[in-house]
Amino acid sequence: MAKPLALDFDPIARADELWARRWGGAPSMAAITSIMRAHQILLSRVDAVLKPYGLTFARYEALVLLTFSRTGELSLSKIGERLMVHPTSVTNTVDRLERAGLVARRPNPLDGRGVLAAITDRGRQVVEKATHELMAMEFGLEEYDAEQCRQVFELLRPLRVAAGDFAPAQAPAQAPGQAAAHGSAQG
Repeated sequence: MAKPLALDFDPIARADELWARRWGGAPSMAAITSIMRAHQILLSRVDAVLKPYGLTFARYEALVLLTFSRTGELSLSKIGERLMVHPTSVTNTVDRLERAGLVARRPNPLDGRGVLAAITDRGRQVVEKATHELMAMEFGLEEYDAEQCRQVFELLRPLRVAAGDFAPAQAPAQAPGQAAAHGSAQG
């Protein structure tokens, strides 16, 4: 994990003040800078947990997605769609998971050209252990309670809708943590 900066001032608040003096107030600049810094902090915390398992967060997400599927396997295109990443990223992720013995590739019987990624027994063991550790540290968000996490989710949802991630009519009626099987990616 990264060494704390331990500054005697908030550099984002300072940048916000300087920005306002030079170009006028822009709360969106302070917000995006805070989000980007939070991303760095959270990724560092999560990566510290996942590194001993030979995983990055992207690889962990792919393994979790495979455990959510009914059969433990999904096409690479479905993985990319569900994780909202480029096909090249999926190929790279699956390559690394395969080399680590956490997934196996096999031809898709429904599509002669397609490939399925299937989680292995070792992959299931790793994802279970890593998930228990991530949940124990609240995925790096231990400073927030459940309601605050739901609020963050809801505050960021319009951004994801505007980006075309999903249509609002398709959105779940409840925020994460409220539904029994939220995030299930049945394949």
